[in-house]
Amino acid sequence: MSNTAERIAALLREHPLIDGHNDLPWHARTEAGYDFDKHDIAGDLSGRGHTDIPRLRKGGVGAQFWSVFVPSNLPGGTAVTATLEQIDAVHQMVARYSDDFGLARTADEIERVFASGRIASLLGAEGGQSIDSSLATLRMLYVLGVRYMTLTHNDNNPWADSATDEPVHGGLTAFGVEVVREMNRIGMMVDLSHVSAETMRDALAASTAPVIFSHSCAYAVCSSPRNAPDDVLTTLKQKNGVLMATFVPDFVSQACADWRAESREAALAEGVDPKDHIKFTEFNKQRAQQHPKPVATLDDVVAHYTYLREAVGVDHIGVGGDYDGVDRLPDGLEDVSTYPALFVALAELGWSDDDLAKVAGRNVLRVMRDVEAVARDEQQTRPPSLKTIGELGH
Repeated sequence: MSNTAERIAALLREHPLIDGHNDLPWHARTEAGYDFDKHDIAGDLSGRGHTDIPRLRKGGVGAQFWSVFVPSNLPGGTAVTATLEQIDAVHQMVARYSDDFGLARTADEIERVFASGRIASLLGAEGGQSIDSSLATLRMLYVLGVRYMTLTHNDNNPWADSATDEPVHGGLTAFGVEVVREMNRIGMMVDLSHVSAETMRDALAASTAPVIFSHSCAYAVCSSPRNAPDDVLTTLKQKNGVLMATFVPDFVSQACADWRAESREAALAEGVDPKDHIKFTEFNKQRAQQHPKPVATLDDVVAHYTYLREAVGVDHIGVGGDYDGVDRLPDGLEDVSTYPALFVALAELGWSDDDLAKVAGRNVLRVMRDVEAVARDEQQTRPPSLKTIGELGH
């Protein structure tokens, strides 16, 4: 192990690496129906996914937001049920592997679980379809441990526009603003990954607490609609939020983003909806056999971190790998064991231990504590919102 690698290993033993987004729950659903006898993450599952406990340990992961994703084209009530099944799966997983995982709901709990030698486990809901336009459902997700909600996934919902759908609302509707305000009141982080640029701007204007991007990158480096444009990054910094830079090739590499855009047009020509996460993923697998996809690399990811440091400063950057959410990751970042490679690369560019500790997790802990403080204040002055989408309109 090189001196730099030893330095990074020591750093991650002291400061929790908090990853913003891992889709293991959905992978466990599709691979094994949540049966962890069949998909036992206590052992090495290389070749069957990106995530297991031995590789999380090798990667120095100290805390993980497990995504409780469900497809955004599910009917409302079905989406809520599927989300509850995802939440249950995470709770069951944490209980089953309790020597290695501990549930965390607050910044303090992350630090306590990490200090105990376990990986703090949190939940993030990926897409507003999970609440079926119900603020009461939003509050119940919070009770069950969900600590961020991505406002959309690939499809628009009745109150917010997605980055990958045709705009219909022009950002957030009046009810969408109420969703953001209620998230502030209960202490759930607003996640702007997947949403349109107008939704990003509206949510930043509406939120009284810092917001996050759980797994996005910089639009200026890779012009995917999933990435944050410069004006949004400026506002994110002003509001003291954090962008957790992702490793997804389509959002880090311009060549991969261009291939995806071409694939989107090809899918539409064949009657496949590119917003349908499952069908479009399968379409891309088939298309890649005749039209090989470009390969992203660790250097592509480092380019985003370098740009983000210039654009927003080191206090507003985090890590959001999206492992098990895509088929392939960049060369050098193939699975959850490889996080140290990113930190070694940044260290070799001159990033200090203090810089790296902030990126690893301190920035996210700060945002969580700010969100918790806003919630405590707002609960003193505002009761739970009883507004409905019917009352406020789509």
